[in-house]
Amino acid sequence: MSVTTHWFLPTHGDGRSIVDRPHVTPTGADTPRQPDIDYLAQVAQAAEHLGFTGMLTPTGSWCQDAWVTTAALLARTRRIKFLVAFRPGSLTPTLAAQLATTYQRVSGGRLLLNIVTGGESVEQQRFGDWLDHDQRYARTDEFLAVLRGIFAGEPFDFDGEHYQIRGATAFEAPDPQPPLYFGGSSDAALPVAARRADVHLTWGEPPGAVAQKVQRLRELAAEEGRTLRFGIRAHIITRDTSAEAWATAQKFVDQMDPADVAASQAKFAATESIGQRNMAALHGGVLRSDARELEIHPGLWAGVGLLRGGAGTAFVGSHAEVADLIEEYHAVGIEEFVLSGYPHLEEAYWFGEGVHPELARRGLLAPVGAPAPEPVAAGRW
Repeated sequence: MSVTTHWFLPTHGDGRSIVDRPHVTPTGADTPRQPDIDYLAQVAQAAEHLGFTGMLTPTGSWCQDAWVTTAALLARTRRIKFLVAFRPGSLTPTLAAQLATTYQRVSGGRLLLNIVTGGESVEQQRFGDWLDHDQRYARTDEFLAVLRGIFAGEPFDFDGEHYQIRGATAFEAPDPQPPLYFGGSSDAALPVAARRADVHLTWGEPPGAVAQKVQRLRELAAEEGRTLRFGIRAHIITRDTSAEAWATAQKFVDQMDPADVAASQAKFAATESIGQRNMAALHGGVLRSDARELEIHPGLWAGVGLLRGGAGTAFVGSHAEVADLIEEYHAVGIEEFVLSGYPHLEEAYWFGEGVHPELARRGLLAPVGAPAPEPVAAGRW
């Protein structure tokens, strides 16, 4: 099976360094790139031109709404799909089904859905959601059961702890049915992925750890009579030579303020997210003077997670070395790579013009526009 690559739409703003953090503080950089529609269109058009299949568009109180922003970009692009992230606690499954169905009709089938349960209660409470971590995953399980029921095209009834629904429908079944991407590493999350998701996304832990997670999820999915595809979310620093790539990583380290690192690590230490804890464990919360000291596996750099939440690792190296690492992840079951870099416009070109041809030479790159495997229906609602 070949790999599929996706890029990232920086709806929180962009910058030339991981120190440029407009989603953390409004003055996180001297001149961060504002996420106006013209800049976002540049990034989306570049990703489309360079052969990426889709674009992850984030969700949260720190960024613009993914549904509205990507809908605006449909007219500025022709082919690229949008992996729209949203939180089940912020809308009903019936409304989500109506949105997805409408989006598929107006876009010509360019919607992918990223289900974000939410790992932090503080963030969830901004949206009026007071469920705890495990309850949120239980609600997501029910949400996706209803969503898939509506996608089947017939009025759908459901009685659960979080939803009691009668005759739920959209005005038509979405065509095609958008695949469901889902992340989560906790014991509460993995069974939900096994029952409901099409693609499970993990953050960039070393390949050995990812292999263990893939194996566990395959076993859980088999118990449900299903199969899953697997993807990884990571950053990219790729250049014509390894030395150039690591010089960029070193520049990022040199720009970091130890006080900012300490503040970020204090926040991450209190996280409810198992995935975020795993990211923090990779670097130990220690800012080192040599960027290579944060290399936790050949070509896998944990420096991003010193400051930024979420995906905390980057693939660093020459185009061939980055392709080597992608090939290593592919060997343990990863088929989809959801990538980003700083700035997103320039790094898209480094990857698209450098790594994409290398993957193609190795026979690993899926043809642009190739259909994804059909979702396997859940064993039970």
